[in-house]
Amino acid sequence: MPNKLVSIVISAYNEENNVAELHKQLNENLKKCKNIDFEYIFVDDGSKDKTYANCLKLQKKDKRVKIVQLKRNFGHEIAMTAGMDYAKGDAVVFMDADLQHPPVYIPQMIELWQNGKEIVLTKRLDNVATSKLYKLCAKSFYYVLNLVSDMPIMESAPDFRLLDRKYVNFLKSFNEQDRLFRGLLSWIMPQDNVEIIGFVAPERFSGESKYNFIKSLRLAVNSIVQFSVMPLRIATGLGIVAAIMALLMGLYVFVEHFFMHNPTPGYATIMVTVVFLGAVQLICLGIIGEYIGKIHMEVKKRPLYVADYVESKAEKDGAENNI
Repeated sequence: MPNKLVSIVISAYNEENNVAELHKQLNENLKKCKNIDFEYIFVDDGSKDKTYANCLKLQKKDKRVKIVQLKRNFGHEIAMTAGMDYAKGDAVVFMDADLQHPPVYIPQMIELWQNGKEIVLTKRLDNVATSKLYKLCAKSFYYVLNLVSDMPIMESAPDFRLLDRKYVNFLKSFNEQDRLFRGLLSWIMPQDNVEIIGFVAPERFSGESKYNFIKSLRLAVNSIVQFSVMPLRIATGLGIVAAIMALLMGLYVFVEHFFMHNPTPGYATIMVTVVFLGAVQLICLGIIGEYIGKIHMEVKKRPLYVADYVESKAEKDGAENNI
């Protein structure tokens, strides 16, 4: 009986000093896996440093290394999608190249998969590289997301996971241009055959995190908009509250003028009313605009990415011999 194939999809953006060490650690840890063949798919997400060149060096030494070179930086979610599209394995492990997803846990993930678990997730118990403020913000983000979202998403679950080929094919059938893997996975997640491994994320081996405040905020907004219409309902609620307050204010002015004979100076009242209603309208328009913008991008049906697939010389020679 032939060995099962497991694809390791590695997202890399400006990780020139990390890919060689990651490759080394993968080789050391995956020796523990019996009757399993591996392929390493490095997805270069439009890096501006020597990430692609260093991946080519790895490929010359290891025929299992494949490279997907995106023509520009399409973002982490699209990089994972591209790697998934080229993965041939019976199971696919997703991870980042910064070594904050420790390869030491992959043999455990594969063993669980061999024992029948079709999805193996990880949960970050702690991250030694982040501050207490960042952890508080992350916890608040997941609280708000699950409060407004129609699809619950597990807190502190990074994109370090194993999926059986069946669920990889499910994910490949989704056509969203703007996607969040964690949400899509929650949408297709079965009630059984799922295992969660807890781990502590270490310091980055080299370099700095690519997620600054702006990117994190954008991810938060996208996450909420993609999986919930609650913001639209909130906008409707704000409109109703504003209308009620305007009506009450109008009644107060009417009563004060005609029954109390103490007319309120109009300038202050008008300015407060205009500013309040204007702010509510802008908020509501902004929320509606987010959804319309998503629709605008989706209906174009553009390709998700543009990439070159670079296979090893040994793989090319084998394909030619099979013709």
